[in-house]
Amino acid sequence: MAPISIKSVLISESVDPRCKTILEENGIRVTEKPNMKRDELMAEIKDYDGLVVRSATKVTSDVINAADNLKIIGRAGTGVDNVDVDAATKKGIIVMNTPSGNTISAAELTCALLMSLSRNVPQAAMSMKQGNWDRKKFMGAELYGKVLGIVGLGRIGKEVASRMQSFGMRTIGYDPITPPEVTASWGVEQMSLEQLWPQCHYITVHTPLMPSTVGLLNDETFAKCKKGVKVVNCARGGIIDEAALVRALESGQCGGAGLDVFVEEPPKNRALVDHANVICCPHLGASTKEAQARCGEDIALQIVDMVKGKKLVGAVNAQVLASTFSQESHQLLKLGEAVGAVLESCTSSKKPFKHVQISTRGDCMKSSSGYMTSSVLVGLLAKESGCSPNLINVLDQAKESGITVNQTHCASDEAASGTCKVEIVDNGCSYKASGSVRGGVPVLLELSDSVFRQPVSLTGNLLFFKASAGPQLLSSVAGLLATEGVEIESFSAPANRTGDLWYCVGVSSLLRDLSVLKPLVKEVAQLTI
Repeated sequence: MAPISIKSVLISESVDPRCKTILEENGIRVTEKPNMKRDELMAEIKDYDGLVVRSATKVTSDVINAADNLKIIGRAGTGVDNVDVDAATKKGIIVMNTPSGNTISAAELTCALLMSLSRNVPQAAMSMKQGNWDRKKFMGAELYGKVLGIVGLGRIGKEVASRMQSFGMRTIGYDPITPPEVTASWGVEQMSLEQLWPQCHYITVHTPLMPSTVGLLNDETFAKCKKGVKVVNCARGGIIDEAALVRALESGQCGGAGLDVFVEEPPKNRALVDHANVICCPHLGASTKEAQARCGEDIALQIVDMVKGKKLVGAVNAQVLASTFSQESHQLLKLGEAVGAVLESCTSSKKPFKHVQISTRGDCMKSSSGYMTSSVLVGLLAKESGCSPNLINVLDQAKESGITVNQTHCASDEAASGTCKVEIVDNGCSYKASGSVRGGVPVLLELSDSVFRQPVSLTGNLLFFKASAGPQLLSSVAGLLATEGVEIESFSAPANRTGDLWYCVGVSSLLRDLSVLKPLVKEVAQLTI
């Protein structure tokens, strides 16, 4: 991936001092302005390349659209629900979190709540402070031998499982992504939610908050659980339906709840907070000195690694970039964008086109097909009005423009290995280009039906023209160019010599007026790569 220039970062919340230190040690100017209001943030953000937040700053679409230079939003923590990821993606801004920074802290709090629910520890401690000595009222239950259902088996779910297994609990779980054979190696048996609900004495949730997880535990699912089941939520408010939880607590279907998160924070509705069988915390999952230090340090190191072109970690909306941090990928990205730009220039009068087919060939390009598709589209759409395409937003921009994109990859013989072929189609007309990387340089092999005898080096000022072959063609074109003060630096002709074919001339500078070539050629285009 081409290095992303991050010269200045705004930190809008209190993060560990190591964050600022690491960024500044790597030549990035840092400004800390905590507790800004929305309008203040909108006015301030336009001057920065990067923004670092925790959970309090609401990075809305208004804030994002006010950020003229913003390239990255770094969340020093796991969840990114305080960031409008769709708006950031549309503007080509990377949204990055620290996926492992608060894993241990969140897992430990989950375990603390599970143990507190089993033994009524907070209620007993409060009773003692009130001068009471009531042993019978706080009769508890052992965790040993009980079944813990873990919904969401990512980093935190895994750590919770290993800790609660040490108490002799049987751990079962559900996750739509992590393979069952992987969780089995942690001692967690995976099953469907329908199978999980009736077996659990305790349930803990560790999923992101998204449409499919809102109200995951509700009236219907509580009814399927064991009577007296205890639940814990240290993930995100809303995964457990709060009104349904109140009803389940009142009926005894739920025997207790440990809640660190709420739909509204702080909660104005006190029904859960004030319930005798609910243990509440004010969103403390990541509130340890270690987690805050780790998250602040991690987000700074991740930004620095990205800027230096080493690797990309924690990007929640730019996974396509993760495999673009090698010299080979840099060359292929240049190839894709250049081939797209050539096709855009040579077909600009034929727009708008509606279909793009991108084909890669050869084992050497098997892992690059995803980012090659995006890079080609960047070249194709770069001159569209109102477009600022990059690898992050270009697929969305193509979709919004009504362009259907298809991508294929196939193995090939050695002769065709390592090629990228692009075809754009509209109204039954097809325009094609194919290229490859030769000696570390992107080259054009074919343009429509013209296969070049010598591959065209895709760099510098290039003039393409379509004409019928003839002994005077080159000298006539050279004469007109000389009249315009333009020198020929290279010339590529098609292998075939019949019909109207494309030629390419490398030139010292672009023509001021392409129409001067009209008497000699059928079509003409120029671009700088």
